[in-house]
Amino acid sequence: MTSTLLTGIGELVTNDERFGGPLGLVQDAAVVVEDGRVAWVGPRRGAPTADARRDLGGRAVVPGFVDSHAHLVFAGDRAAEFEARMAGTPYDGGGIASTVAATRAATEEELRGTLRRLVAEMRAQGTTTVEVKGGYGLTVEDEARSVRLAREVTEEVTFLGAHVVPSEYAGRADDYVALVAGPMLTACAPRARWVDVFCEPGSAHAFDGDQAQVVLEAGAAAGLGLRLHANQLSAGPGVRLAVELGAASADHCTHLTDADVEALAGSSTVATLLPTIEFSTRSPYPDARRLIDAGATVALATDCNPGSGYSSSMPLAVALAVREMRMTPAEALWSATAGGAAALRRTDVGVLRPGARADLAVLDAPSYLHLAYRPGVPLVRALELDA
Repeated sequence: MTSTLLTGIGELVTNDERFGGPLGLVQDAAVVVEDGRVAWVGPRRGAPTADARRDLGGRAVVPGFVDSHAHLVFAGDRAAEFEARMAGTPYDGGGIASTVAATRAATEEELRGTLRRLVAEMRAQGTTTVEVKGGYGLTVEDEARSVRLAREVTEEVTFLGAHVVPSEYAGRADDYVALVAGPMLTACAPRARWVDVFCEPGSAHAFDGDQAQVVLEAGAAAGLGLRLHANQLSAGPGVRLAVELGAASADHCTHLTDADVEALAGSSTVATLLPTIEFSTRSPYPDARRLIDAGATVALATDCNPGSGYSSSMPLAVALAVREMRMTPAEALWSATAGGAAALRRTDVGVLRPGARADLAVLDAPSYLHLAYRPGVPLVRALELDA
């Protein structure tokens, strides 16, 4: 095995509290990488020797971003819908139907091309782990194709057959839920790690709490972990259902009651916040400060999708969280790395310590503070260790 010593790291964020504070900052740091894993990390003056050496020129290094919520298997374009929202049309999830039609009509190569382009776009902005959902096919065959394609680019694949009720099941949501929890789940579970539901009783297109519970319990019985789109458009049963069922993550969390916050704070369910969606829909931002102060674990993710928020940028999510959601720069970075790892129940990513994956992101800046200090500037990229 060949080892590489990375030096010239002006500031290193490890997320390892052994180095002090939640970010585990190390100044004038070094990292030894061996066989794709972190073998050693600490101050440069104590670094061991290695087979090769690479100087990063005083740049800051952070753990690669962990984007724990993304919809990347799709076809079509919804720019006109975005234009309408900017003119005042509210978002209610109904536009998903147009993406479903385009995705069903697309070839496998077309879907694969979009998926791989977006993953490369994410990596160019520092994302090294991404969760990818299905949910734009909504037939057994199309959802099976979606999870199969997603598995080509990530282990973190989510079965989202219960995204919306497709047009052919209009007025028969319970019949569609039976399909999702039965034949569709059977076809998709072998390639998925997670099951998810868009639980939003206030939407005419999504699912209520009872329907969501049917799908989630069927997914759990099939060996899948649980995630949930919850409380995006209005307060509802989603967050508390996620907590009751032991879901890894409740995502969106825009409209929360005191009971919702208390439930999250007293559980292992991560509140995954998606500020690029509020940016793109002109909706109220989640109150991250309220969640953090209550003791809840918070993650940040992009929710990259063609409709409600077509951004692949975790740095943008970090900057919006700081500016609009009352998070400190340190909290936002932790939530975009270690928080995302917690939302995926992973301990090998989102942190730089011996044994973890050597997923590093390099900033063309002296400090992680520049992620929020210089929004919109392409400062960060995933480090290619073989380059």
